Amino acid sequence: MNKYVCGACGYIYDPAVGAPDDGIAPGTPFEALPDDWVCPLCGVGKDQFSAETN
Repeated sequence: MNKYVCGACGYIYDPAVGAPDDGIAPGTPFEALPDDWVCPLCGVGKDQFSAETN
C-alpha cells in the first residue's frame, strides 16, 4: 500500500500504521478513509494528499 503525503504540511499517512489517534485502524488504505477525514496536523482534506513516490 502506498503512503500519502499532505501537500500542505508534509504529514505522511502510512496505511500500515493508520491514524490511531483519529480512530483509523492499521491496515486502512487511504482510499478507504472517510471523505471528511482531514490531515491530523494541519486540517486540510484528502484532496490535498498525493501518493508518495520512491
